Amino acid sequence: MLQIDQIQVNYGAAPALWDVSLQINAGELVSVIGPNGAGKTTLIHAVMGLNPLVAGKIAWEGETVSSLPPHRLCEKGLALVPESRRLFTGMTVRENLELGAMHPAAKAARARTFEQVCDLFPAVRAKLNQISGTLSGGQQQMVAIGRAMMALPRLLLLDEPSLGLAPSIVGEMFRAIEAIHQNGTAVMLVEQNVSRALAISQRTYVLENGRVVTSGASSDLSHRPEIRKAYLGV
Repeated sequence: MLQIDQIQVNYGAAPALWDVSLQINAGELVSVIGPNGAGKTTLIHAVMGLNPLVAGKIAWEGETVSSLPPHRLCEKGLALVPESRRLFTGMTVRENLELGAMHPAAKAARARTFEQVCDLFPAVRAKLNQISGTLSGGQQQMVAIGRAMMALPRLLLLDEPSLGLAPSIVGEMFRAIEAIHQNGTAVMLVEQNVSRALAISQRTYVLENGRVVTSGASSDLSHRPEIRKAYLGV
């Protein structure tokens, strides 16, 4: 489905990622963990066409897509929920959601997908006519995920979806991510809550200093002493 082969991304002259390879198969939930500054956001932005590659390639369903702009990648079935959410804060929740369905296939399914999003996030249904900038952080994150789902993604890219949220909302957010995955959407999850990421993902990549230092089944990594010490505090 998604194949990342030995990519390099620079910030100025300095490499932010180098020799990074990663694969996500259809229907998988794959997490990417690592310390702050490891390059996790840079990686997910590179997948979505927001950071140009210096070397390597990114392929989607066998087609090289390294140079495609974000809107073309969205048409092909990728959608990103950025760390900053990027809602249009002066618009209503309904308007933000509808903006997610911009390409023809998404527009054709907009009414059905809209109901699915509201079923996934009942709190969103209750706020449809509210200005999105007045919502809580958790509610805004729900809208951001809902807007991405309006694009009918086959791969949903999530950048730190639990960051800054209250513990009760974090649980709700991860239940929604699991539901999205169980309904057949593949997920690439960049997440600082490592215990949660390992618990819901099938495979995990560990990124440090711009490189993948280890990867494997999430259940196996959660028992490795070096992972437990570095990321789980045990």
